[in-house]
Amino acid sequence: MKFSEVEEASWPELQPYLDTCLIPYTGLTGKENPMQATAALERLRDFMDLAEVPFKGRMITYPAFQYGLQQDLSLLNEICKHVKETGFKHVVVMSADCILRREELPAVDLILSRQDMNELEGRELASRVQAQIQNLWNPAYLT
Repeated sequence: MKFSEVEEASWPELQPYLDTCLIPYTGLTGKENPMQATAALERLRDFMDLAEVPFKGRMITYPAFQYGLQQDLSLLNEICKHVKETGFKHVVVMSADCILRREELPAVDLILSRQDMNELEGRELASRVQAQIQNLWNPAYLT
């Protein structure tokens, strides 16, 4: 579910069920021409569909963090920390083109990077993404 689909009046009722926030990370540098930027956004959209579609009603997608040179991810980490402070139990960051590491984003509960799963396609890729999200929700999940 997209953040813009939530109505203010229904938020208190939905909040207990929407306990996971998904933050897309594009990682644009500003050096992309329009076609390259469009392709990057399409890759991220397709990757995010693997989480958004099967888990609609359990996670809410926030606006994408579009730009970042990956040398300093402190702003993204701070945003994730703030999102948790608003009441989300879990924060998931997804990126199609960037490799993000746990030590760079300690406030994030799960990082899903398409680059870390390059060997997978189709159903295998979808199964891996869904399994990692389900593991996040499992009480025995260790961070």
